[in-house]
Amino acid sequence: MSTTVTRSRANVDPQIWPGIAYVPSGPRTRIAAALAEKIFTAAVNRLPLRVVYDDGTVLGGARRRTLEDNTPEMRIHRQGDFFARLGDNGLIGLGESFMAQDWTASDLTSVMEVFAAQAAHLVPVPLQKLRGLYLPKPPRKERNSTANTRSNISRHYDLSNELFALFLDNTMSYSSALFDASGPRLLDVRWQDFAEAQQRKIDRLLDQASVGAGTRVLEIGTGWGELAIRAARRGAHVVSVTLSSEQKQLAEERIAEAGFSGQVRVELKDYRAVEGEYDAIVSVEMIEAVGHEYWGVYFQTIDRLLAPGGRVAIQAITMPHERMMATRRSYTWIHKYIFPGGFIPSVRAIEDITDRSTSLRVRERLSMGDHYAQTLRLWEERFLANSPEVEDLGFDEVFQRMWLFYLCYSRAGFQAGYLDVQQLIFDRRPS
Repeated sequence: MSTTVTRSRANVDPQIWPGIAYVPSGPRTRIAAALAEKIFTAAVNRLPLRVVYDDGTVLGGARRRTLEDNTPEMRIHRQGDFFARLGDNGLIGLGESFMAQDWTASDLTSVMEVFAAQAAHLVPVPLQKLRGLYLPKPPRKERNSTANTRSNISRHYDLSNELFALFLDNTMSYSSALFDASGPRLLDVRWQDFAEAQQRKIDRLLDQASVGAGTRVLEIGTGWGELAIRAARRGAHVVSVTLSSEQKQLAEERIAEAGFSGQVRVELKDYRAVEGEYDAIVSVEMIEAVGHEYWGVYFQTIDRLLAPGGRVAIQAITMPHERMMATRRSYTWIHKYIFPGGFIPSVRAIEDITDRSTSLRVRERLSMGDHYAQTLRLWEERFLANSPEVEDLGFDEVFQRMWLFYLCYSRAGFQAGYLDVQQLIFDRRPS
């Protein structure tokens, strides 16, 4: 009953995409697929979502389409394969079946937003308690120990600088922008607004960390160098650490081109190995790559390196604490295909860890999840517009569907409120 037999899917390279080229099968899979179909059908029938099978069957809370109907629609083309993947691997199977084109959607983000808004209720509570018995667990080789972290980071950030340049703005910022808009006005932000919004995000972090002439700055997570450049432009001296050799190379080129090689040093180094004393420590969307087992070490390292009177500015993707606790030992599609070893914290977890393990305290925070949704929208539009160039770089159709799913999956989380992004400012508690 436990043996899984697989069969090939045509037009997908099984050496590159084994999880897509082969569909789970066998007695165990048939049982799991039948259960997955029952759970999926029950969930869809109470959601504002229409599911259409190629045989004409329609499921969902809004089955009839009218001209004014904006109900998101999911089309399932290979029903058996879809439920085999879903039953075998849960939400990993949902993403893999999209990559395999077992299902499609004209508005992928809207479909995923429906699922994200009901994430805690899609599976019956009794079965949620059993998830650890049948869903895959995070591989030990992906834990963010000092031995593994370089490999985890490389799998994402060393894909290709040219790939990232095809959908990022000219600041090469790979994190949420901060637009000069709020509420419904955010829906109207355009590509022309993007670079300025990324610089606004960076400048706010530098302002809150009191970065100015002569400030000794540590940046944990270099990206492609924009924050280091803007800090140096203020007269600061910057040490920036990264584990991506591709990012280091391009960041150093951009820093040199801006004329700040004498003020900025980029090191290929784990944050835990940093030494020295810094007046300001800044880290943009790097804590998500730390892994929950190492959050204490991360903040203790920052505490050790921060000079008396110094300040810390961190931008972090966050999720509700209850969902964080429920999923902290899960292995997800994002882990398998996008960010191995990563995990998103809650604000409460950050506050608890810093209060318990460090002398740091959160002095101020800004929530900007709606801004991330629009950041991801602009990335998605740019990525799709540059699809021929992505293919020319050697990234096949499966990769492109994977990357689209990642962008839309993430955007849906922010639009549904399942995810948020925060700028958190720390200083030291009075002794």
